[in-house]
Amino acid sequence: MKLCRLRKGAKVLPGALVDDVHYDLSSVVPDFDADFFAGDGLDRLTGFDLSALPEVADHEGFAPAISGPSKIVCVGLNYFDHAKEAGMEIPEEPVIFLKAPSSLSGATDPIPYPPTARMLDWEVELALVIGRRTKYATADTAIGSVAGYMILNDVSDRHWQLKRSGQWTKGKSHDGFTPIGPYLALAHTVADPHGLSMELKVNATTMQKGSTSDFIFDIPTVIAHVSEFMTLEPGDIITTGTPAGVGFGMDPQVFLKPGDLVEVTIAGLGTQRQTVVAGG
Repeated sequence: MKLCRLRKGAKVLPGALVDDVHYDLSSVVPDFDADFFAGDGLDRLTGFDLSALPEVADHEGFAPAISGPSKIVCVGLNYFDHAKEAGMEIPEEPVIFLKAPSSLSGATDPIPYPPTARMLDWEVELALVIGRRTKYATADTAIGSVAGYMILNDVSDRHWQLKRSGQWTKGKSHDGFTPIGPYLALAHTVADPHGLSMELKVNATTMQKGSTSDFIFDIPTVIAHVSEFMTLEPGDIITTGTPAGVGFGMDPQVFLKPGDLVEVTIAGLGTQRQTVVAGG
């Protein structure tokens, strides 16, 4: 079972994907939010017979796979090849920054090209959702905090990120700069989150191709590190970095423009498809 949130008219339906069929879970759970993860939401769905629920034969795309996280915690430079293309030293401990929760969007929502954008870039990333309140986790216990895994495209305006002074958050937090989903794969269904292939294409040309086996810092290390200096709440998102192949690292550099189609895939987690649109 994979969880999702489907756009249907003016509504967003909490749903589940089983054997290529989408089911409407709105009669079972109100939403996939902090209350869902903090309560017994996942337990209620474990072993639940979906056959009596209505199928969603068609929908108008995917809303963000989860709703209303208190924070989005990001790991920078977490792949050896990406650190090299960025011209930066291999970090001695995880590099952490934040994205605004208001930047969340769905896997099929458009990517806005803001009026102030100059260098709009892409980053395929594996993200995880925290399932329980976590503080001072250890590398041995941290993986138990993960509710599930999903795709995240860390859309970035490098001009705001690198040339406008201050923190990276400036270039990362515009509305629509964090497409997540389409699905949240429950943690127990992902056999090895450190062995997932990933790919990002722009206009059908592969730009990034990598694997989570190339992490500098693995998932338990990241969770343990972050939970030393902030409390991770149910529904929080941690995204784990990107492999080489971002536009900023190319020679000559390549950036997104209105009309471009971005396709983002991680094995077992589905595919995002987003068109860049002017405005926002």
